[in-house]
Amino acid sequence: MKKKQLIENIVHGIFLLLGLVTVGFVLLISVYLVVSGLPAIRKIGLFDFLFGKEWASTASVPKFGILPFILSSVYGTAGALVAGVPVGFMCAVYLAKLAPPKLKALLETAVSLLAGIPSVVYGLVGMTVLVPAVRKVFALSDGASLFAAIIVLAIMILPSIVKVSVTALEAVPKEYEDASLALGATPVETYFRISVPAAKSGVAAAVVLGVGRAVGEAMAVMMVSGNAPNMPSLFESVRFLTTAVASEMDYSQGLQRQALFSIALVLFLFIMLINAVLNFILKCEKRDAK
Repeated sequence: MKKKQLIENIVHGIFLLLGLVTVGFVLLISVYLVVSGLPAIRKIGLFDFLFGKEWASTASVPKFGILPFILSSVYGTAGALVAGVPVGFMCAVYLAKLAPPKLKALLETAVSLLAGIPSVVYGLVGMTVLVPAVRKVFALSDGASLFAAIIVLAIMILPSIVKVSVTALEAVPKEYEDASLALGATPVETYFRISVPAAKSGVAAAVVLGVGRAVGEAMAVMMVSGNAPNMPSLFESVRFLTTAVASEMDYSQGLQRQALFSIALVLFLFIMLINAVLNFILKCEKRDAK
């Protein structure tokens, strides 16, 4: 008995240590971003940095306004969610509740393969297939645009949304659905009025993962968006927060390098704000349900 208790204490200690290490790394990254990013914000000015409309970091008189990057990231993420969440959610409902076992296994394998494709492959396919198609269909001079980035991001967030939503839907107790069916509801009504509301916290977690994937993506977006620091327009080249850092960090120095760390800090705070807002909404819904 004592030996079993000792083993449990050791395992508990290992898990606690690993948890503390994870939290410690997150804190270290946060502190590093704050320490590295604040000097540039103090030199440039918070208002000029966040709301400046022009980015010319290598000009004789450099300008470091990141409003175009912020708006491009917001519009790109929002567009990807609008396009990707309904498709991913409906696919998850079908896989969890309606699909025959053989077809379900096949589709789940396809979703897993989609999740394992590297970002650069998405970008390469988008650059060679999607961008020319957008240019031809909309009669543009260049198909690399915010629209192309939204399409690529919508496809990239699908696996996260589908897999997590399927897990949440399958975790709903069977008794809930049996009671609904016994009261005369159809299977489809039961799935959408009973199973989906019961699994809404898991579906919300899937959306959060999709937001994190969309906001944090750099390589694929850089290859299809044109990577030009313009104010966002649907069919014009744009630059996201992530691509701004990735495209200039290797040759940056001085204030330019500090400004790139400031962009990383803004991106970090942006993702934390989104997660905080979604968690707050979920807690409010749970409180109202009680």
